[in-house]
Amino acid sequence: MAKLSQEDLLAQFEEMTLIELSEFVKAFEEKFDVTAAAAAPVVVAGGAAGGEAAQVEEKDEFDVILTGAGDKKIQVIKVVRELTSLGLKEAKDLVDGTPKPVLEKVNKEAADKAAEALKGAGASVEVK
Repeated sequence: MAKLSQEDLLAQFEEMTLIELSEFVKAFEEKFDVTAAAAAPVVVAGGAAGGEAAQVEEKDEFDVILTGAGDKKIQVIKVVRELTSLGLKEAKDLVDGTPKPVLEKVNKEAADKAAEALKGAGASVEVK
């Protein structure tokens, strides 16, 4: 097999759909036993006991978990439908089956906004 240049590889990737590219990345990770994760920011803290370095990772994905519907269950169902675009039955099942995640892997701002909306409707919410 002829060795492809970096430009040739990039040209091939350019022609792929996002789904095809995602499948390629998964296959690459499995074949070479690596992960293609973005580098996390590193914070080095100096300690008085020998100056050990600590790596701190800032969390950028949050889950909004509905822990209880409260007294205004219908209002909570309406808010869940607005946040998730679920149908009435699916939203009702989610609210009835608490604790359940309403939103998963969203940014901090979206998680806080969703939590406030749910709390405003009378629900109890947890952001993880």
